[in-house]
Amino acid sequence: MAQHNLGTVLSFEFVRTVTKRRFWIGTLSVPLVLAVVFGLVFLSNTTTDTAAEAQKSAQFSIAYTDASGLITAADAAIFGATAADSPDAGIRAVQSGAVDAYFDYPARPESTAVRAYGVDKGIFENGKYAAVAQAILARAVEQKIGAPQLSVLATGKLQIETVTYSGAKESGGLGSVIPPLIFLVVFYGLIVLLAGQMLNSTLEEKENRVTEMILTTLKPTTLIAGKVIALFAIGLVQMLVFLSPIVIARSFFPEELSLAALNLPPLILDPVRMTVGLLILAGGFALFTTTLVAIGAVMPTAKEAGNFMGAMMALIFVPFYAVALVVSDPQSPIVQIFTFFPFSAPVTALLRNGFGSLSLLEAGIVIVILYLGAAVMLRVAVRLFQYGSISYTSKVNVRTALRAGSRHRPPVRPPTAAR
Repeated sequence: MAQHNLGTVLSFEFVRTVTKRRFWIGTLSVPLVLAVVFGLVFLSNTTTDTAAEAQKSAQFSIAYTDASGLITAADAAIFGATAADSPDAGIRAVQSGAVDAYFDYPARPESTAVRAYGVDKGIFENGKYAAVAQAILARAVEQKIGAPQLSVLATGKLQIETVTYSGAKESGGLGSVIPPLIFLVVFYGLIVLLAGQMLNSTLEEKENRVTEMILTTLKPTTLIAGKVIALFAIGLVQMLVFLSPIVIARSFFPEELSLAALNLPPLILDPVRMTVGLLILAGGFALFTTTLVAIGAVMPTAKEAGNFMGAMMALIFVPFYAVALVVSDPQSPIVQIFTFFPFSAPVTALLRNGFGSLSLLEAGIVIVILYLGAAVMLRVAVRLFQYGSISYTSKVNVRTALRAGSRHRPPVRPPTAAR
């Protein structure tokens, strides 16, 4: 019978939430915004690429003077540039429209700016003057050096691949950091978007004056457990919806979303760190869910509960004030406190797990703390909801409720007796 009641509560809470219009408005707004942003970025990149190709093939007349002696007539001829009699003559030619651009190369271009004069074509197209002026000089320098590879080395544009080792095993670098940190992003998304639902899961019945009627047919433990499990299911639905734009975009635009396009290294999935991240995510979500449900059981209205929810939300952002210390000195006392304090542990531990500074022993301790804390808070939430089921207009005295226990549960009055 208890199992049947739990299923009834779970399905009722889940269906009640997912059939609300505001739930889907809030849930779908995230992927819609991501889709719009991706569309704008894609269109912008396409327009930029088209404009860049057009500028490369654009033909315009160029005059130049070179006090450095680096540029030869042959180098300039490749770009269609001709020598001007003097800087003043070159500027006058641009002003009169005789040429589109004039480049003035100083005697020491390594320390003195090259001046490019051109006919105004608009703020975006005017950038081609500086690009071509630089290309002419780069071509001349390359010819002076005599080898293209030496020219590249001289500019310092080298491709360097760094490989690090942890003992005899090759470290993953940034590619091994990104996957575990995804759990941190998911944790923030779920808590921020579901915090209100967690808080209101017990408040709605109290505000609607139906808790007494519900408790005549359901055990408080069954009711609260069903609500918590339903919140987990709702969170899973939201995660799937949030990931849908990435999956769709990755399917239809693989090149635009490839790691090479983002200049990211290949991702490395460490099974241990991914498992630890998943367990911390689930434990942290359970702890915050049961805590917010307990707060909702204490408060008579959502307005009064909102102040406590703000304090809970602040706890998950506190570790970011010490993020530099978390990364650089994870063994410092403040980081250790953040790691093992239950309400800052999820964020701190997920950060350290992502950067590889969370040992298996520390991970095990954090996971035990989170799951044990969630179990304790679930029990507290049940006790507070049971004791405060008829406290419609005042806050429940937490100390009295916890001390009373189920044997001293206040008598349940009929719903009609509520004022």
